[in-house]
Amino acid sequence: MRHPAVLLFVLIFAFGCSKDDVEQDLEATELAYYTSAQESLRAGNYSGAIQKLQLLESRFPFGRYAEQAQLEIIYAYYKSVQPEAARSAADRFIRLHPTHPNVDYAYYLKGMVSFEQDKNFLSNFIPMDPSTRDPGAARESFNDFSQLIRRFPNSEYAPDAQRRMKYLRNLLAQAEIHVARYYIKRGAYVAAANRGRYVFENFQGATAVPDALAIMVEAYALLEMNELARQALDVLAANYPEHHSLDSEGNFKRREAVSQERNWLNIISFGLFG
Repeated sequence: MRHPAVLLFVLIFAFGCSKDDVEQDLEATELAYYTSAQESLRAGNYSGAIQKLQLLESRFPFGRYAEQAQLEIIYAYYKSVQPEAARSAADRFIRLHPTHPNVDYAYYLKGMVSFEQDKNFLSNFIPMDPSTRDPGAARESFNDFSQLIRRFPNSEYAPDAQRRMKYLRNLLAQAEIHVARYYIKRGAYVAAANRGRYVFENFQGATAVPDALAIMVEAYALLEMNELARQALDVLAANYPEHHSLDSEGNFKRREAVSQERNWLNIISFGLFG
């Protein structure tokens, strides 16, 4: 009878050892996946890093490196120019780990993804004024950085986010001015005046504010709304006396305006033709 007891003890001991060994092997395997992903990131092999981080999370969803893998895959998507995947990964991390000590990094990367998104392939080869591009990504980036600063004012990423927001603010204001000038050219003076006023009221401190006032002066004058034109001119002359639209005496130098006698094709096409 002693032999079965000894055998049972040996089996229990062997099972205990094998369980510990398995746990150690799993931990070593998880670390190996994470280390390999880190090496790919450092080497700039972002597609390889993405594959390894995805595999790490799928095999060890509750492991020691699962949350870090979810965070680092955002960066890998961002660097591999996959903006939609990066934003989705950032949103997922923020949703799953709202109190994570590094969640501010996820917000920052969201802003960076949109910040870089409009720098597409063509703009690397064709000189292009950023204010003439669709400002949708710029607005998205501005909102993301704003959310980061509001939620984490003491974040190490806040100063850089603030600098980028200043740039984006000027870019968005200049985009509005670009549209307003187009409206002036097309004879849509009410729309031009509204754009100028929008910049003046919502982008105080932006470099485009004096241009907005000049747009308002010109558009109101062309609409024969002389009192509004005079008010805008007074503000422009008082605050920006060196603006290129003013002469040495503070008078407005109106540009060659589009004829108010718009042809029938221009009218029926809302200014798209003619």
